[in-house]
Amino acid sequence: MVTAVITGAWAVALLVLAIIRDSIPAGSRWWLWTCVAGLVMGLFGLWYVPMLKRRRARAAATRAAAAAAAVQPSAPDSGYVSRDSGSKTVSSTETPGRSTRS
Repeated sequence: MVTAVITGAWAVALLVLAIIRDSIPAGSRWWLWTCVAGLVMGLFGLWYVPMLKRRRARAAATRAAAAAAAVQPSAPDSGYVSRDSGSKTVSSTETPGRSTRS
């Protein structure tokens, strides 16, 4: 929505500048090309962003389907609870050959 509004504003600015082109000083006519560039980039954004969203949605659906297919039936609960927190650090009490006591 925002991209469409801004692209429309660039189009209006280009139209206005094209109408008053003869009254614009020669050193300021680069504004016409600025409006053209803004309009072109806005149109590209209006085309690209929906395509990008569709591609990301397809990739997410593919990942979800792969994750659902990879789920294995759960084993009976043995009562074991892992103390692994995912940390790669080793406490001084777990380091082999070292002691924290003097």
